Amino acid sequence: MKTIITSSGKGEDQLFDLRFGRAAWFCLYDDTTDLMDFFENKHIDAPSGAGAKVVEELIEMGVNKVISGDFGPKAKDLLEKFNIQMVILKDDHKSIKEIVENFKS
Repeated sequence: MKTIITSSGKGEDQLFDLRFGRAAWFCLYDDTTDLMDFFENKHIDAPSGAGAKVVEELIEMGVNKVISGDFGPKAKDLLEKFNIQMVILKDDHKSIKEIVENFKS
């Protein structure tokens, strides 16, 4: 299963970012390989529709789950339409590594 986690920066020691469409970075975690890959959000400065644009990329990547602090209405509708699970986490003091470890166990 491929999971996206919103991140404040590149690396597993970075903090979780509560924003979805405006997150600085994304961590792609693949539980079949136990690998993490980070990529910058190229839509962070989009004048509108950043969340929907991010969702389009996630669909192409075959993502099954997204962990973030919040989802805008357009992003939420698209995620639901493509059966991508949304997990809302409100703790922006956790590192990406801590979040991955928590849902692995």
